[in-house]
Amino acid sequence: MKDDCATLTMQAMSDAAHAPVLSVIIPCYNERATVAELLRRVNEVPIDKEIIVVDDKSTDGSKDVVAALARQWPEIRHLLQPTNQGKGAAIRRGIQEARGDIVIIQDADLEYDPEEYPKLIQPILDGHADVVFGSRFEGYPRRVMLYWHRLGNNLLTFLSNMTTNLDLTDMETCYKVFRREVIQSINLQSDRFGIEPEITAKVAKRGYRIFEVPISYYGRDYWEGKKINWKDGFSAIWTILKFGLFDDPANEPSTYKTIRRLDRLRRYNKWIWERVQPYIGQRVLEVGAGSGTMTRFLYGRELIVTTDKERPYIDRLLNAFRRRPGIIVERLDLDDDDSRDLSRYAFDTVLCINVLEHTADDVAALRRANDLLVPGGRIVVFVPAGKDLFGSLDRGVGHQRRYEKDELAEKLGQTGFEVEDISFQNQAGRLAWWLNSRVFNRQELPLAQSRIFDRLVPLLKAFEGNRPSSGLSLIAVGRKPGQAPSSTADETIAVAGISG
Repeated sequence: MKDDCATLTMQAMSDAAHAPVLSVIIPCYNERATVAELLRRVNEVPIDKEIIVVDDKSTDGSKDVVAALARQWPEIRHLLQPTNQGKGAAIRRGIQEARGDIVIIQDADLEYDPEEYPKLIQPILDGHADVVFGSRFEGYPRRVMLYWHRLGNNLLTFLSNMTTNLDLTDMETCYKVFRREVIQSINLQSDRFGIEPEITAKVAKRGYRIFEVPISYYGRDYWEGKKINWKDGFSAIWTILKFGLFDDPANEPSTYKTIRRLDRLRRYNKWIWERVQPYIGQRVLEVGAGSGTMTRFLYGRELIVTTDKERPYIDRLLNAFRRRPGIIVERLDLDDDDSRDLSRYAFDTVLCINVLEHTADDVAALRRANDLLVPGGRIVVFVPAGKDLFGSLDRGVGHQRRYEKDELAEKLGQTGFEVEDISFQNQAGRLAWWLNSRVFNRQELPLAQSRIFDRLVPLLKAFEGNRPSSGLSLIAVGRKPGQAPSSTADETIAVAGISG
C-alpha cells in the first residue's frame, strides 16, 4: 500500500500544482471515542494532504478533541457547523472548502482504514478515473456485517444501479474519491445519509469514469456509536428515485435540457450536418460542442478541437472522446480574450452551431474566431433567424438575439470575413416557433412536438429545397482573406492526448 513509486508520483503532482494532493473531508458528530485515533491514522498516511474536519455541532466534546489536535497539526482545518444539520450538509461544507487535487470522504469512526488512501487515489493519479468507490464487499479483511445491514446495502445498491445503469457493488460506501473539480462542479442537496445515493446518481448522469477498489472494513455496532437506521434507508430509496430517474436542474447548466432534447433529434442533426459538411476542412475548432453531437459527425478528420465553456459539458466531452485519436477537448469561451491561446492548432475551420446567439458581444466573438483561423480558413455559423420571432422560447434557451440575413452578412464582413455563402434552413419551423414563443409563451418546445418534427424532417427537406426564401435558422460561411497553406499535415498537435 505504501508503494515508493506511488508516493513519488503523488509528491511530484503536489509540487507541480502548489496545492495538497489530497483533501480528506471528515464529517464529525459525537465521535469523541474515535476521532483522535482516526486523525492520527489519517495524519500518518504519507501523502501531501489537508484534513478538513467539519464538526456538526457535537455535544460530547468531540469539538474540543479536534481543536486540540488542530493546534498541533497544521494539516487539520477545523470547521464548525452553526447547527446540527447532518452528515450530508457537513460533507457539502467540506467539499466547498477543499483545495487538494483529489478529494476523499472519511468517516470519523474507525470502520475504514486510511492506510488504503494510496490505492484509492491511484486510478485518478494514473488518469484512468474521475471517481473511485471503495467497495467493502470486494475487499478483505472485513468484519462480518450485521445481516440486515448487509441486505439493506445490497438493496440500495441494486436500486441505485437500476436507475443509473452502473454496476457498483457498494453504493453506500463511505470511501468515495473524486478529482476536486468534478465534485465541486456538482450541486449537492442532501443533508443526511441521502448524500451517498445523490452523489452516485449525479456522477453517473455526468458520465464520469467510475472505478471500484476493494477495501477492508471494520464495521461497528450501535452501542459503539453507529448512527444510520431504518428511517435513513427509506430516505435513501427516495433519493435514489428522485435523482436517479429525474434530472436535477440545479446541477446542470441552464441549456442542458434543451441540448439533451436536441441530441435526440437525429434526423434534424443530420440535416444540419449535410448543409455544413461541404465547408468543413481538416483542422476544425468546434465551439460550444455541448455533449458532442456534431463532434461525432466530424470524427475522422486530421484534428478536431472540441470545446465548451461550461465545466459539465467539458467533462462529458472528455469522457466521450478521451481515447479517440485526433480529438482534443479544451475550454473555450468566445466572450473571453483567452481564446487566442488556441491559435497554436492552425485551424482551417471554426464551426459555431447554436453559439453566436448566446454570446454577450457577437462582433467581438467573431473577431476572436477570425484570429484563430489560418489565412484562407473558414468560419461556419448556424444561428436563429428572424428578429420578429424572438420571444419566450428564445429567452428560455438563453438566446441574446436572432439574426436577419443582411445583418449577419454585415457582421461577418465587419470582423474580417469575406461572405462565401449565406442561406436559410427549416422554413416550416417558423410557424411552430412563433406559435409556441409569441402566442403560448412557452419556455421550451414540447417534447411531443420535437419528436414529430424530427420524423417529418425528410418531408420538410423535400418541401423547401436547397435555397428557401426564409427559415427558422441561418447558415453562413465566411472566409478569412489570404492564401491557405498547401498542407497542414506536418503541423504538430501541441497537446499529446486530450487536455481539459
